[in-house]
Parts: sequence; structure tokens; C-alpha cells
Amino acid sequence: MKHVITHLLTLCTLALAGIAQAHEPKATPVVDNVYAIVGPISGRTEDNDALNCNLGFVITEDGVVLIDSGASWLGAQRIDAAIDAVTDKPVTHVINTGSQDHRWLGNGYFADQGAQIVALQRTVETQKRFADQHIARLGKILGERLAGTEPVHAETPIETDRRTLEIGGTRFELIWFGDAHFPGDAVVWLPQTKTIFTGDLVYVDRMLGIHPWSDVLSWRKAFREMEALQPAHVVPGHGQVTDLAQARAETGEYLNFLVTEVSAAVDHFEDLQATVDRLSDAPRFRHLEHFDSWHRTNINRTYTRIEAAMME
Repeated sequence: MKHVITHLLTLCTLALAGIAQAHEPKATPVVDNVYAIVGPISGRTEDNDALNCNLGFVITEDGVVLIDSGASWLGAQRIDAAIDAVTDKPVTHVINTGSQDHRWLGNGYFADQGAQIVALQRTVETQKRFADQHIARLGKILGERLAGTEPVHAETPIETDRRTLEIGGTRFELIWFGDAHFPGDAVVWLPQTKTIFTGDLVYVDRMLGIHPWSDVLSWRKAFREMEALQPAHVVPGHGQVTDLAQARAETGEYLNFLVTEVSAAVDHFEDLQATVDRLSDAPRFRHLEHFDSWHRTNINRTYTRIEAAMME
């Protein structure tokens, strides 16, 4: 009965939202049997179903493995439609790389279709910590388009920080290199094709965001460990599918800029506001979308994180 009610709610949502032209996710080929679903680099909106991030999927001999599931039941339906445009194989597994809303709140839809949800214990702990906050925030953005969305987690989270999965003849490695945008952020590495789905470890085309719960020091270290894999194909958390050079230029070098420059400021007892003002231009990164709304905040939060680290 619960699922019948949920489906009825979804149908009502579609009818009520019919006057709006919703964002339609589309699959972009990366390499044989590997696809990205590239979201807009704008903010979350009702129109894009909060799918302003990148997802992806891999077609295996046994079915489809989806990397992240979207922000809602309705968003997950649209992701499923994008997969159906490429293959008639069912989604058998969903791997969550992170705990931000659009990486996992579509889990319930795919679990209802019979998919197994896979995630690290670290990731699930953060999903549970932020679930209520994310649902409340999405309710204000999506309104009735959030109908049927409930937090659903991996039933048996992976307790280690690295796990190799063999699914339908394809090898997947789920790896935690360190906390980044959110605690428990992980990557999915496909060694057979040297393809990496970075989740929110990598941003290109747009400025990354450092939240109060982000760890910029760990993020920089995690990026360097990811970089050592030397991936040929990078599906970032945000922005177009790219290569390691762009990922390094727009995420790795930016994190290094923040940590290096702000550490020097703290070491020389430069106060917070003076540091933010002095570093606020950063022409190397000004081309990134959302630079004006995020860069000064990122400097501020890096300063407080480094200052706290010095006192630990």
C-alpha cells in the first residue's frame, strides 16, 4: 500500500507541475558502456529537480550500475528514463559517492525497483546526519515535486575505506581518500577503462564550495591521492566530463591556493578580514561559475579551519 500511495503522489506531482518545463537528464557517452548524466552548473531549482550535479552509469553483463541517484523520487524517475534511452537493462545497483541530497535521495525509487544500494559506512553516517536538513531544504525548492521522497540508505554499509566490487564482468572500486565537500565523500574508480566518478571531490567549470562541515585540508590530500590514479576520463561532481589536467587546474590547484596562501597568512598573524580582502581577486579562478558568490566564503572557512588545526 505504501508504494501505491507513493506512486499516486508522484502522478499528482507530475500533473501539478505540468505547466513547468522540467530539466531532462540525458546520457553522455564517456567510454564503452560508461555514461555520464551531466547536470547544469546552476543552483537547485524546481525546473532541474535539484539535479545540478553529475551522475553516471555503467552497463555490465548483468545490468546497469548507477553512480548516485538524484535528489528525489521524481528526479530518480527522470534519471531512469535517461538510462532507458540507452539500454533496456535494469538498474541492479546504485553506488552512492556522497551524502549531499542530489547524490542519494533518489535511492528509494531504485530500491523499490529492486536495486541494491551500495555505500561506505562513512557516507551513510553523514547521510543520516543531514537527511532531515536536506529534506526540509528541498521541500522549499521543489515543493510538490518532492512527493514520495524518503531517505533510504544502504542496508549493509561497507565498513572499510576501500572496496572492490565485481559486477557483471566489470570491476568497480569504491574509495574514500578523505573527507571533502562532505564527510564521507568517496570516488568510484573503473580500472579497466581508467575512468573515475569523483563525486564532489572534483569541480570543473564552476567554483567548488567549502561548507562549515567541509574539511579543506583533507580535501586537498584526497585530491592528491585521487590524482595518483592517473585517470584518463574524469566525471567530476560538477561540470563537463573532462581530463585530469582540467580537474587539477580548477580543483587541485584551487585547493592548494587556499591552503598555501591562507596558511601563510595565519602563520604571519594576518587577521581574517585582511586575508579575505587580500586574496579575494584570484584571477586564475575568476572564470569559474559562482566565483563571486563562493570565493570569499571559501577563504574565510579555510582560515578558520587552518586556525583550528593549529590548536589541535
